[in-house]
Amino acid sequence: MSQQPRYWAVIPAAGAGRRFGGPVPKQYLAFAGRQVIDYSLAVFIDHPRIAGCVLALSPEDEWWRETAYAAHPAVQRVAGGAERSDSVAHALEALAERAAEDDWVLVHDAARPCLTRLDLDRLLEALRDEPVGALLAVPLHDTVKTAEDALGPRVEHTLPRQQLWRAYTPQAFRLGQLRQALLQCRTEGLAITDDASAIEQLGLRPLLLEGRADNIKITRPEDLPLARFFLEQQQEQQLR
Repeated sequence: MSQQPRYWAVIPAAGAGRRFGGPVPKQYLAFAGRQVIDYSLAVFIDHPRIAGCVLALSPEDEWWRETAYAAHPAVQRVAGGAERSDSVAHALEALAERAAEDDWVLVHDAARPCLTRLDLDRLLEALRDEPVGALLAVPLHDTVKTAEDALGPRVEHTLPRQQLWRAYTPQAFRLGQLRQALLQCRTEGLAITDDASAIEQLGLRPLLLEGRADNIKITRPEDLPLARFFLEQQQEQQLR
């Protein structure tokens, strides 16, 4: 491995946001004076240790050109895929042309605009001696139930929450290893919901790094005002 691996950001943004609804994908919604995706990208573009960003967009995307970073030299655009994992794989393929196999790739959701510089710094620091990779996550404090759908649904049983975490992003892994993991999952027909899931299929155990709970993903309409509130609170804290 190289002595000084570089750090790259990959942003899968080809989704249509079906759960959110509306004619505009959620990553392009107006948000605190900009668009959601502008905030999601800014924390990486403004960071001196991030070598560049690869953004996977739908070929039919008609909103990207109106964003703050549409012409930014640090952002490379590639065609996304049908699923999130396909978009990440396409971005990694493009990145492999200029990055090393042992470079770190930080995959971040386009609709997660409240990532703080502090959490990003902590993640980068955690990778210094990390053999597998790491992801931001938050311990689960709610009581979690499993359901028997045939009954209504009704509660089947309660899960012990002591070992349960909410997986957030960024999730950081070596470029070569993540490409291998995604290829294996695709070959075996495995559906994965995040990049850590693919790495786990290799028998590896990524590090869970506790991050801020306000690093939420905008999924439903009620998430947008909540994310705006969190962002305003973060900005006020920076001014103190």
